[in-house]
Amino acid sequence: MNGKRGSVDHESEAKNLLPYLGPNKMRDCFCTINLDQEEVYRTQVVEKSLSPFFSEEFYFEIPRTFQYLSFYVYDKNVLQRDLRIGKVAIKKEDLCNHSGKETWFSLQPVDSNSEVQGKVHLELKLNELITENGTVCQQLVVHIIACHGLPLINGQSCDPYATVSVVGPSRNDQKKTKVKKKTSNPQFNEIFYFEVTRSSSYTRKSQFQVEEEDIEKLEIRIDLWNNGNLVQDIFLGEIKVPVNVLRNDSSHQAWYLLQPRDNGNKSSKTDDLGSLRLNICYTEDYVLPSEYYGPLKTLLLKSPDVQPISASAAYILGEICRDKNDAVLPLVRLLLHHDKLVPFATAVAELDLKDTQDANTIFRGNSLATRCLDEMMKIVGGHYLKVTLKPILDEICESSKSCEIDPIKLKEGDNVENNKENLRYYVDKLFSTIVKSSMSCPTVMCDTFYSLRQMATQRFPNDPHVQYSAVSSFVFLRFFAVAVVSPHTFHLRPHHPDAQTIRTLTLISKTIQTLGSWGSLSKSKSSFKETFMCEFFKMFQEEGYIIAVKKFLDEISSTETKESSGTSEPVHLKEGEMYKRAQGRTRIGKKNFKKRWFCLTSRELTYHKQPGKDAIYTIPVKNILAVEKLEESSFNKKNMFQVIHMEKPLYVQANNCVEANEWIDVLCRVSRCNQNRLSLYHPSAYLNGNWLCCLETSESALGCKPCTAGVPADIQIDIDEDRETERIYSLFTLSLLKLQKMEEACGTIAVYQGPQKEPDDYSNFVIEDSVTTFKTIQQIKSIIEKLDEPHEKYRKKRSSSAKYGSE
Repeated sequence: MNGKRGSVDHESEAKNLLPYLGPNKMRDCFCTINLDQEEVYRTQVVEKSLSPFFSEEFYFEIPRTFQYLSFYVYDKNVLQRDLRIGKVAIKKEDLCNHSGKETWFSLQPVDSNSEVQGKVHLELKLNELITENGTVCQQLVVHIIACHGLPLINGQSCDPYATVSVVGPSRNDQKKTKVKKKTSNPQFNEIFYFEVTRSSSYTRKSQFQVEEEDIEKLEIRIDLWNNGNLVQDIFLGEIKVPVNVLRNDSSHQAWYLLQPRDNGNKSSKTDDLGSLRLNICYTEDYVLPSEYYGPLKTLLLKSPDVQPISASAAYILGEICRDKNDAVLPLVRLLLHHDKLVPFATAVAELDLKDTQDANTIFRGNSLATRCLDEMMKIVGGHYLKVTLKPILDEICESSKSCEIDPIKLKEGDNVENNKENLRYYVDKLFSTIVKSSMSCPTVMCDTFYSLRQMATQRFPNDPHVQYSAVSSFVFLRFFAVAVVSPHTFHLRPHHPDAQTIRTLTLISKTIQTLGSWGSLSKSKSSFKETFMCEFFKMFQEEGYIIAVKKFLDEISSTETKESSGTSEPVHLKEGEMYKRAQGRTRIGKKNFKKRWFCLTSRELTYHKQPGKDAIYTIPVKNILAVEKLEESSFNKKNMFQVIHMEKPLYVQANNCVEANEWIDVLCRVSRCNQNRLSLYHPSAYLNGNWLCCLETSESALGCKPCTAGVPADIQIDIDEDRETERIYSLFTLSLLKLQKMEEACGTIAVYQGPQKEPDDYSNFVIEDSVTTFKTIQQIKSIIEKLDEPHEKYRKKRSSSAKYGSE
């Protein structure tokens, strides 16, 4: 197996939280998402509520192994530490049971004894010893080798040590390892010896009540602790292994997952802490080596050339999937990666047009064609949205201007004329930016819009406006208007906006949407149902708006290649707080880490003492030679990466593994076309006169490991085509029954040409050519059967090796 990749998408709300005991019972709450105990996302604070509605979506790739996906509900405290009200912890193995469902979970108390993660590597042996007087006794050898994945304590690696005990009905011998400083993966490599049987002739005064102890009743207990120095040590987890695991073998070696204390989950009955509603979508893919996917990939990539398109493998996948959206994402990504999306989308859109009777409803449905184009615009249009919308959306979200124009919803003291002016200012500013943005529109989108425009004109030759409405129904209705109303979904804002801002964005989105469709259809009146919106829209019923929309639609549906001018403003890509290792001077002989505000644009990476302050340090994007992870052993710190550029490498520590991954990804993407990119790098730091990885003494020595990022394709996204093909294989496997029904339907149609007797079985399928469709289904089934074999082998291997306490 190449490995596995998981991703999670979630949104939430809480209810019936435990109130304060005082007169003010309300709480200011926020929710965090954690991989084990590492926080990867935090919602905004919902003030003064015991049933906060967070409604925030967070999609992330999981960059490491984990045991639990946990959700903590906090009460925000300004003066003291935030109070953890309760948590929901879902085992990794159970995530699939909850995926795609909305579920209310009861909040559980947060007990330090149950906050456990990591594993222990242990070796046990049983030796026989002959005592001085010639009798035989047994000696238990406990070799604690290492631990892996211990939690961060207050955001930093812990100082772990272990206690090793042999426990029985009448004994408790305990020994202790050395403390390992600042590491979550300590290498202990310490051996402890315990005598485990007493011979009857044993005469020395014994502390045990029995002379002969039963080895069957003994167990080894390993407790992990964080050394608190001057404060109390923190419990990190324990494992218990019965000595009788050695009954059939004189030695035993295994990794064990750390467990909570016995009483960790047996606390006396607590108050009802409330509930948390989660909608989790979790996918996990076990990806085979590339050569296994060749036949399926080839069949899918032939889809645009199949006549009719409804007989292609890609179209059939969309037909048989219970939810078309499941099929669309991997399909679009795979076709995009191989420059096959435009012909496929064009062919399925043509199928849509055959069923469209009214030019006014063109591409308004939720078909495979419209979903493919929606997904394509989301993938390739992210950068375009940032250039066009982000500055204005930031202004709207960060100012508190009221834009409410519905007389019923006006607050006391609101002036409707002022609000109308505020709203008009935002609409005009946004509209003006959109219609001047054609140079930034990705080529793939322009090529698709060109095809749609040509087809619409052929389908409705007598309608002069349909060539515009075919394009505006996507770019205005399904792209810009959607991004304006939910900027957080398109990564244009970090959080779901507050209620007043959502209302403002909704009114702007409605107006922009109507402006786009109205301009292209050249209507003389708006389609608004609300009187106040009709009145407001009269401000925009001018010829200038129609001309601007038409010009914009002409520009983005031409086939000329778009190239942004070099003088355009740099695009803001990502910012956030991280730690960087000092580049220059040392403090008391040691290089130190400082908290800094990092900002990345399409031109440069800078860091600042605080947001808005002048940059302390700048790296031009064109000077970046590689961006890679940094081994934890370099500084005993997790989630580190390095930006290798013309000067010394910049070493940075992100706050969590997801954030580190995102920074590496966006930095790689923005610098992938740079000249002089490195092919080799050092995975560790240069310290005390040599590279820690290869021990080379010259600071300019060539790297010792190949860089992970290769030379880019033209598309602005990285696509793991094996993973996408694996996803498609899984979908075909899940939908085999429907595929079978479709195959039967092809046979019925081919043999029986008269009226269909039992239409229910196959009337839902689009089968234009039963012979070609049948042939494609046969190919799909044959390929899926061949792929089943290596998957089954892997499943068997995994089920036999993934048990608790196994290697």
